[in-house]
Amino acid sequence: MMGEFAGKRVVITGGAGGIGMEAARAFLAQDASLLLIDANADRLHDAVVRLGGGAQVATWHSSIATPAACAEALAQGGGTPGNGKLHALVHLAGVFEPDPLDPAEHDVWDRAIAANLTNAYDMAIAFLPHVDRAAAVRGQPARIVLASSIAYRRGGIGRAAYSAAKGGIVGLTRALSRELAPQVLVNAVAPGIIRTGMTTGVIAERGEALLSQIPLGRYGEAAEVAGVLCFLCGPASSYITGQTLTIDGGMTNA
Repeated sequence: MMGEFAGKRVVITGGAGGIGMEAARAFLAQDASLLLIDANADRLHDAVVRLGGGAQVATWHSSIATPAACAEALAQGGGTPGNGKLHALVHLAGVFEPDPLDPAEHDVWDRAIAANLTNAYDMAIAFLPHVDRAAAVRGQPARIVLASSIAYRRGGIGRAAYSAAKGGIVGLTRALSRELAPQVLVNAVAPGIIRTGMTTGVIAERGEALLSQIPLGRYGEAAEVAGVLCFLCGPASSYITGQTLTIDGGMTNA
């Protein structure tokens, strides 16, 4: 029996990271063809080896830091069997670094907004020429899933730019969902504390304090976010657009 993404091409930016890798694994399990984009060439190579996807997994090494780089990644790296169209963009690329309230560090703010918000817009725009409009007419719209964070609701000391950018993703998701309907469904995920390389430092420094704020009493796993990403790109979410799904073990409700 064929998986629900058989014959469909899914692009994952940040595809060699913790959540990106688990997302790739989940999509492959449902017979998707993948394009993984990542700024780390060694990690990208390791991801392909670990996935064992063979011809189903293509890669593109790029920081996708400019509109031109985004367009090139999809045009050159996104070639796919069949009609050459892309079904979904799962945009997970971004940065997570301290951004102190210091006017002398304004470049840190600029970098965080560019990497975590502007880049999401650029990738979404670059994705549009590759959408299969005919499939949308047949009731199979393309999908864009962006990465927000519970930081947009909670804020965080030393995380002003990151929190602002992730709040911007929520607004961008709503705006794009209206502009691109019905050809493209646009949603976002807002993970809480998920065990990945990006959160290792935070967990090490504030582990017990953070756990006490999570009703489920544990950190999330990358595979749990991956499951939601597959849902938002699959047929079961065909009437969902403009939404941000929180995946935090109840942390923002505590």
